[in-house]
Amino acid sequence: MLSPQKIVNTIKSITGREIFRLHPEVKRFLWGGKFWTSGYYINTIGQYANEEVIKKYVQGQGKGQEYQKIHKSQLKLF
Repeated sequence: MLSPQKIVNTIKSITGREIFRLHPEVKRFLWGGKFWTSGYYINTIGQYANEEVIKKYVQGQGKGQEYQKIHKSQLKLF
C-alpha cells in the first residue's frame, strides 16, 4: 500500500539512476544534471478527468517555464 506520490518518486528515482548509469553522457546535456523535474500529475479517468484533459496537461508541459527554450547542446539528445 503505497501513496501515488511514493510510487511516482520511486519510479523517477530508479529510471533516472538507470539512464545515468547506462548513458552517463546524458547528464551533461540536462539542466542542472537532473533527468526529471520535481512535479508530476496523477489523475483517474472518470467524472473529472478524461483522456482529453490528460492529453492537454501533457502537451502544456514546459509552456511558460524557463526550460521551454532548448539549448543547442540539448538537441543532440533528440
